[in-house]
Amino acid sequence: MQITYNLKPALERRAEQFNPTINVGFGNLRTDHMFLMDYRDGEWRDPRIVPYGPFEVAPGAIALHYGQSVFEGAKAFQHDDGEIYTFRIDKNAQRLNRSADILCIPALPEQMQIDAINALIDVDRLWFPMQEGACLYIRPFIFATEDRLSVSPSEQYTFCVMLSPSGPYYSDGFDKAIRLLITERFHRAVSGGTGASKAAGNYAASLKAGKAAAEYGAAQVLYLDANNKQIEEVGAMNHFHVLKDGTIVIPKFTDTILKSITSQSILDLGELLGCEVRQETVMLDQFISDIESGEIIEAGGFGTAAVVSPVGSYIFEDNRIVTVGNGGVGEHTKRIYKVLTDIQKGHLKGPEGWVQHVKRVHV
Repeated sequence: MQITYNLKPALERRAEQFNPTINVGFGNLRTDHMFLMDYRDGEWRDPRIVPYGPFEVAPGAIALHYGQSVFEGAKAFQHDDGEIYTFRIDKNAQRLNRSADILCIPALPEQMQIDAINALIDVDRLWFPMQEGACLYIRPFIFATEDRLSVSPSEQYTFCVMLSPSGPYYSDGFDKAIRLLITERFHRAVSGGTGASKAAGNYAASLKAGKAAAEYGAAQVLYLDANNKQIEEVGAMNHFHVLKDGTIVIPKFTDTILKSITSQSILDLGELLGCEVRQETVMLDQFISDIESGEIIEAGGFGTAAVVSPVGSYIFEDNRIVTVGNGGVGEHTKRIYKVLTDIQKGHLKGPEGWVQHVKRVHV
């Protein structure tokens, strides 16, 4: 793929202005540039890196009216050698294409996606924030641009990658367990729909549930299946719990659950974690009973943004609260977090190919 470059003069090095004593937050900042590529006449074309800025989109663009848009979320980390490395970016490329297929968006070859991400990181690498827990958050996305009001798949699309220099997802960091709302009113997805895709509309549909969670003092909603019997996933992450023998349990992936790449990584790391990791159908009643009996000693969520989110309690809509263990961050959860983040940061060798060096070409 031959990429053209339209770079800002002298690649404005705003990264040098970062104050390492101030948390930059998550997702608030943008680097100087973005990657763009268009789909028209049946092929992806014109790959380019340009200054970050607004799109010119027709008011009748299909994405604006019918939500034909998908996205991904990945991270890159700076290692002790000063170089930047992506984490399992190939899995994100695969998942973007799975999401695209569900929404009738043309696939974009995985290597093209990876090359685009690497090229953009290389150009804007000095935006990496020099502070604890930092990363370059990577946001690739595709949206339909054809100007047409009939309901059918677009014939034109734009693929974009932008970067966000970020700190921890939660302002309280990893040391404080969150609360989740268990609700029978809201459902994230139903079988046969778009639940297994990272579609923009799925997140729009979660906003009202998120407001409801906040009213109960909860960070997010733990969604149940359409029959309110099984635990599925949390709004921004997959769910997990830990049994008293140390076994990690993740709900089975279905077409109503987005396969978290973090969850998939944990499933592959059982030996390195020193425990069994398995998937099974998790029934809500049994889950609550096992917490109350002490069979379940820890719980949390897996996702790219937060990596691992400890859950200390659950609240129901009748204000009943169920506390997991002592309500704090458990030792198993701490170990999971440390192993995964140590691999991401290059402090621990993970499986072959998980961490990929972003080569220096323009810097």
